[in-house]
Amino acid sequence: TRYISVTGVQTCALPICRANVVHMGDTYFSYMYPFIDAGSGGSVKGMLAAADGVLGTIDDNTKIIPGHGPLSTKSDLRAYREMLSKVSANIGRLIKAKKTLEQVVAAKPTREFDAVWGNGFLKPDQFVELVYRSLAPQKPAAR
Repeated sequence: TRYISVTGVQTCALPICRANVVHMGDTYFSYMYPFIDAGSGGSVKGMLAAADGVLGTIDDNTKIIPGHGPLSTKSDLRAYREMLSKVSANIGRLIKAKKTLEQVVAAKPTREFDAVWGNGFLKPDQFVELVYRSLAPQKPAAR
């Protein structure tokens, strides 16, 4: 059992013995943008770490049970990891250029993935906001 802190609590990627199956829970959404609970300590970096951790321990025959979506394969998880990586890099570049959330959303940094990944319960603009909040430096609270 691997425990990965993704959503502010310890999340478990649970291998199912002798079945070559891994249950990833909410660290993996199959072909839909994932919910990232930055308010509870979750982050896109944590989601990437979870995907990397599982990818390093499974083979091409492993079945993956996502938190949401259909049963998946290693290649599906690789596609998810690639999407997360590219979207977070796109948004990270915009944050570094000091763009506001509204400017980042308007730039459509998920455009190349929206047809495949943008049809779940989170629409592209909502996902962009979650990733932005996960990556943007936090401003200290006013006193």
